[in-house]
Formats: sequence, structure tokens, C-alpha cells
Amino acid sequence: MKREILIAAFMVLLITASQAQPGYHYSIDLTRVVDDRVFVELKAPKITEHETVFYLPKIIPGTYAVADYGRFIHDLAAFDQKGRRLEVEKVNANGWKIKNASRLNKITYWVEDILDAETEGPHIYPMAATNIEEGKNFVINTSGFFGYFENNKDLPVQLEVIRSRDHYGSTGLIPTEAGAQLPKVKKEIAPQNEHKRIDRYYVENYDRLIDSPLMYAEPDTAIIRVANTEVLIGSYSPTGKINAKEIAGTIREVLVAQSKYLGGKLPVDKYAFIFYFTDKPINAYGALEHWYSSFYYMPERTIDAMKQQLRDFAAHEFFHIVTPLNIHSKEIHRFEFNNPEMSKHLWMYEGVTEYFAGNVQVKYGLITPDQYLGMIRQKMLVADQFLDDVPFTDISKYTLDKYSDQYYNVYQKGALIGMCLDIKLRTLSNGKYGLQDLMADLAKEYGKDQAFDDDELFGKIEQLTYPEIGDFLRSYIDGTKRLPFSEVFEAVGVNYEAEKPNYELNIGFGPAAIGVTEVDGKKKLMVSNTNGLTEQGKLLGLKVGDVLISINGKAIPDLGPGIGEFFDKAAQGLHEGETLSYSILRKDSAGALQPLELKAKVITIDIVEHHILSFDDDISPEKLLVRKAWLTAE
Repeated sequence: MKREILIAAFMVLLITASQAQPGYHYSIDLTRVVDDRVFVELKAPKITEHETVFYLPKIIPGTYAVADYGRFIHDLAAFDQKGRRLEVEKVNANGWKIKNASRLNKITYWVEDILDAETEGPHIYPMAATNIEEGKNFVINTSGFFGYFENNKDLPVQLEVIRSRDHYGSTGLIPTEAGAQLPKVKKEIAPQNEHKRIDRYYVENYDRLIDSPLMYAEPDTAIIRVANTEVLIGSYSPTGKINAKEIAGTIREVLVAQSKYLGGKLPVDKYAFIFYFTDKPINAYGALEHWYSSFYYMPERTIDAMKQQLRDFAAHEFFHIVTPLNIHSKEIHRFEFNNPEMSKHLWMYEGVTEYFAGNVQVKYGLITPDQYLGMIRQKMLVADQFLDDVPFTDISKYTLDKYSDQYYNVYQKGALIGMCLDIKLRTLSNGKYGLQDLMADLAKEYGKDQAFDDDELFGKIEQLTYPEIGDFLRSYIDGTKRLPFSEVFEAVGVNYEAEKPNYELNIGFGPAAIGVTEVDGKKKLMVSNTNGLTEQGKLLGLKVGDVLISINGKAIPDLGPGIGEFFDKAAQGLHEGETLSYSILRKDSAGALQPLELKAKVITIDIVEHHILSFDDDISPEKLLVRKAWLTAE
């Protein structure tokens, strides 16, 4: 009964003059939360068919993984103009068939909080999830809240958000109306209306709606003016460890550098960085790009602990205003949320974007050239863990199915492809033309509203550049040849060794040996297999199932970005012959975890290092010219 009263009051509030316009008319009330769910009403566009299917997305761009957002929709009902229910049949995880659809007037349903839900089905990346914390925070990743009718994605969408007057909506959208008063109703129906406000938004179609996340919370914002673009920083930090002003101060330099990198004028008038920080232990975190914004789900830490990471994340996501915003294929331009076809060019959408995110920092002095070589080497080492005998166009085209486990390599090998292309272009042009110039030319050729055919891109690039570049694309991206690192680094005077014998002191294991388990409700690291144990780990006596608590008396921190730094410092503090100790938990014969101390002398381990890079100071003027074009903004 309580829910029915809430729904009735909500319906009264949502009748506005704007609903006379064609298209979708969505309304959501963030001031009325029931069991971590909020109520959504859709005033439907005119449906001419006798039956139609209403969908929520199965997959969205950027994640390229099955999400099945329909799992989090409850009590969906359809009504005609007189309020009579129409027959609705659930046809799959994300679709509802509506009978007598030509009589359809509206749809209502409840949306469940994804971050707190315990629903069976595929994992949803937290940066693509929803959050409903009554009175505190609402993460509206729109794919989790709003659906579309089959064959009707191109209609305009009006969105009305009812929120507390104390909350602010961080988004890349520009509201048509912000902070409007609610329509007056009887106080006994809605006595708290004076504490509510309405924000209204308009977008040209459903694709743009799904590309536009919003976050509502008490205001914590900052504005950066970058060239012709207003950049909004919106932040939610539950314990106040970090704020938008600190984030703005950290990423301002890289954004200004990016505007110069892109020629001083940006293709968007407004852009939003939306940060949701959590104080809970987490397994995964990261960012999801959109054309006019990016959303970040991260562990809550102080600004000093995450400065470089924020710069790296922000640089990558902000560069997506180049591609796919202004350079994209038809598969991206008209994305099919429930039956998508993938483009062959993730190497460009994500790889070139990732390459630019690092290259801009060295060009404008935010990192040193030696640090930049370290970033490149790290990508080479990670890329070695993935397939290298399959065309990268195939990895991209089939990333949803047979190559789904290869997706992370688009940020590694994809960026290395970008580096090789940049250096080859600058070598062929004596430093005058690089990958930045090529992407600018492609943006002029296509732009936001014109998509290319997947199979035409390489030909277009060759037409704009050199025959040698066409050969490179066909051999190393559409073919199976390994990237020509020796040749590429030689062109810019960088010494390259594929392998080099060495020795090291280590803490006993590498990433391949480590998994995650839960102890007393907290996630802990554990030894998941012996393949990644080194001789030091074997000497310690580490076994599969051991839960790691501390190293040399220092507690291992909760999962998050700081954990890698912790292990790096632990390794740097080792000295041969000294004692290395671990506090662990190990199961006894009854299966109960018992504390145990492991100790061993630190030993030297012979290793083979890979992808060793260093600058050659004695190079020709021609190579120096190309190196400067690659690494500096002069």
C-alpha cells in the first residue's frame, strides 16, 4: 500500500506541458527511495505497431562486455491513456513485449541499486553501475535506468529529475532548466515538495542519453576553463578525504597540455569529470569514457596518494573527445545495445587514445623522457601476456566472444601500435607530421556526425599519409607480424634490448600467483597457484590457499591502487642474507584458518629482463630531429 501511494503521488507530479512534444519523456524522483530502489516513469512516444518490445541495454560502448541491465528492473507495467494496464511479457533478460502497443501511454518500473545488489548474472564494471544511497548519492549511469523501444532509438528524449534542493547534478549535459519548483499539489499528498527541485534535460536520441551519466549529491564541484571548453569536476567522497578543488588542481596541467596538443581548440563546449569515491574495500576500479564526460569509480584516498593516477586516467578519458567522438565507424555511430556488431578498430579508439594520454605528458614536461620510456616498457611487458599471433583487427571485432579475455590488451599493444605509427609518420616526414596530425585530418574527413565503413579506414589513412603506412597497417594491425620495435626505436635513437640476463631480490611471487579471498567479510590476497612463486617464495614455504596478512611486520593494505606501491617498497627494502618474514593464515586439517609465521633468508634470483630501453646520446641530427618531434612540443 505504501508503494502504491508513492506511485500515485509521483504520477501527479510528472504531468508537465513538455509532454506534448514527441519522443521519450522520462521522469525519475530521487527524493523517494524504497528498499534501495527508485521509481521511473516513461511517457511513451507514439507506437504504431500492435506489439513492441521495450529494452534496457545488454551491452554498452566502452565496456564491451555483457551487462544485462534489465536484471535490475522490477515491477514493470504498461498503461493506456485511461490508466488501464496493458499485457506485458518478459521475453529475455533485457526485454519486455507489450501487447496492444498502439494504445500505450506510459510505462512505470522500479530500478534497483547495482552496486549493492546481489543478483545472479554477468559482472558489471562499477564505473558502469548505478548507486542509490537515499539522501546521499545517486549514480545515474543511464544504461541502468532508461530503456528504448525496438526500432525507435532515434527519437528525442526529455529527462526530468526530481531531486533534493540540497543536491546538484554533475553531468556533461547542459540542462534546459535547473532547480525548477515542483508543480503545486495538495500538502497531504506531497507535504515535502518545498524541499524538492526539478532539473530538465533534452537530448537528440537514445544513444546520447546512454552516453550521458549523471551523479546527484551535495555539491562538491570545480570548474576549469580549458581553451574553448568548460570542464566540470564533480566529486563524491563519503568521508571527505578528497574534493573536487584538489582534483581540479591535479589535472588542470594535463588538460591544458591536451588542449595545446590538439591545436588549441577543442571539439566540445562542456565536458564533465564525474568522480565517485568509495570507502569500502573493492576488487575493481577505473573509468568509463563518454563523448562529453567520463565517470570514475575509485577507492577513497588522499590527493597525494593518487595524483599521477588521476592525471593518467583523466588524460586518457579526455582524449576520447577525438575518437570515437569525431572519428568512429558505423558500428559505433549506431550502436545496437542488444545485438551489437563490433568495430575492427579498437586499436584506434582505445589504443591511440591511451598513447596520446602518455605522449602529451612527456611533450609538455609533466613527466620526464626517462619516465616515459618506463611507461612504454611497462606496456610492452603487460602486452607480452596476451596473444600476439592474431590480427589485432580480429581481437577487436570479436572482443565480445572468442577474444573477450584479450580486451585489456587494447590499452597495451593498442598504445604501442599508436607509438609505432607516430614514430614512423615522423620519420617519413622528417618530424613534420605525426599521429596527432593524422587524427586531426581524420576528424576533418569524418567528424561527429559522419561514420566510416570499417573496411575503408586503412585505405583512407594511406591516402592521407604514405604507402609505407598502408603497409604497416596491413602487416601489423590487420596482419600477424610482431611490432617492429627494433626498427622503430632505432629511428629515434633509443637503445632496445628484447632480453637481458640479470638478477634481483624479490618478495617471493609475481602477480600470476595471487588471487583474492574473503576473510571475516574483508577481501584479502591469497596464493592462488604456485606458477608465479619464485625461488624465494618456495624457500619461504608459501602454499596455495595461504592468506597474506603482513610482510616483515607491515600489514598488507586493503585492495586498491596503493597495494602495488606497498609491494614495490617491500621489495626495495630487501637485502641479501637478511630475513624475510610473512604473517599468513593457513587452513588446518579441519579447514579452519590459523595464523602462521613464515621466515627465510633473502636470496639472489637469476632472471631475464625484457624490453630494456634507454636513450642513445650519440645519434645523428636526423634521428635527433625525429626524437624531438616525438617527445617535445617545440
